Formats: sequence, C-alpha cells, structure tokens
Amino acid sequence: MASPPTVQSCCTTGFAWSGTPQGKVVSFPESSGGQAYVTGSNPKVAIMLIHDLLGWKFTNTRLLADHLASEVSATVYLPDFFNGEDLSADIVQDLVNGNFPREKVQDYAQRNYRTVREPEIFESARRLRKEYEKWGAIGYCFGGWAVFRLGAAENIVDGKPLVDAISTGHPTWLTKDDIAGVGVPVQVLAPEHDSVYTQELKEFTFIEVPKKGVPLDYQHFPGVHHACFTRGNPNMKGERDAMIRGKNAAVAWFRQFLHDVE
Repeated sequence: MASPPTVQSCCTTGFAWSGTPQGKVVSFPESSGGQAYVTGSNPKVAIMLIHDLLGWKFTNTRLLADHLASEVSATVYLPDFFNGEDLSADIVQDLVNGNFPREKVQDYAQRNYRTVREPEIFESARRLRKEYEKWGAIGYCFGGWAVFRLGAAENIVDGKPLVDAISTGHPTWLTKDDIAGVGVPVQVLAPEHDSVYTQELKEFTFIEVPKKGVPLDYQHFPGVHHACFTRGNPNMKGERDAMIRGKNAAVAWFRQFLHDVE
C-alpha cells in the first residue's frame, strides 16, 4: 500500500463547537463503518458530506450537516468511512495538551488513506445516484480529494454524472490529476494559509478547472488557516466570519445546482 503524504498538525487540531446535532444514525452498509448520520428529509435531493480526519462522529461535522439539510432543503448523509475508528483518546489528549503525535496520526492516516477508502466512497455515491434525482458531495480536509474523484469526467456515462456538483473546503491529499480530471460544477473554499492545499495547487485549480468547461466557484478566505471551516474558533472574529461565509457559500452553491427538479 502506498504511504500517504505526511499529515500536518493542522489536519487534526481545531476548536470543538457547542450544539446538539438533530439527525439520526442509520444503517449504511456501503461504508466500511456500516452507519451514517442522516439529517433532512427531501426525497429528491441529497448531499453526501465526507468527513475529515476526525471522523463521522465529530460534533462540528454533524452540525454542518444539519445546516446543509435545513438551508439547502436536502437529505444529508454523513457516512462512517473509517471502519468505526476515530482518533484514539490518547491522540486527542496529546492534541489538547498542544502536542502533535505525528507517528500515531500517520498510522491512523495510513489505515484510512485514499486508496483504502475510495472504493466504499464510490459505492456510497452510486447508491445516492440511484435513490435521488439530484445529489451533491462536499468534503473537508480528507473529504476534499474524494469529492474531486467523484466529480471526475471519467464518471460521466451517457451524459449522466455520478454526482451533480461538488464542493470542498481546505482539501487534503488532493493532486493535480484530481483537479485536472474534474467534469462537474466545482466549488473550492480556500483559506489563505494552508500547508496542505498549497499555493501551487490553488493556482493550478484556478487555471485548469475553467479549461474543462464546467462552472467553478473559487473563494479565497484571507487571514485564516486550514481547518477554519470545520474547526474554526467561533469566538475569534476572523474565524467566525470565515465559518459563516464558507457555510453560506456551500448552501448557495448546492441550492443553485441541486434544485432544478420539480
């Protein structure tokens, strides 16, 4: 198995939000964990939210799913793509103490690298394609590379894409091939400071995607860092503003591309 790139500390640090998720946990056998958090009830429109390295149980991610369900008017699925695993308690404690246990996090990332998880993510996507008239995929950090793969032009068969539109915030493990291969409307939420979604990748995105003839919504967020959309501190004005703007941008994007159905 190919080793993943070194995991940066920004991929696992951040701020936990207050709030109580409003959805429910259901069986979702397409994912390795066999479960998904589901919120919303639109029978025609769905969104799959692909979690970051903190996993599908992370409260912030579930709260984001709730917002998308309510504000887009969609059924939102947040499957467990890490086979029931979350960051272990000792890793979390190290992070709380201001330490970054690189070796432990790297082992965790190795078990959940893109070559391991891509088959189940595609299987989940095929399920939503069958069940809904329109559906979109959004992914933060770990989920960023995945939504680009789902939205690849190679997945468009007889004019029907696997997914109708994608969005990503501060993507991790994204490659130039992923970016160049996109074939559906794509939104990118890009923090100014990001050692993972680098300036080189940002510029490549901005230059290459328009060549594909698909809509691109590239949004720059000055002054904030990787993880600001899912783990930003709501008590810090710059991060709070970025979280709100990022959420609103994703809502507007999916409302535009998922609601041309009766």
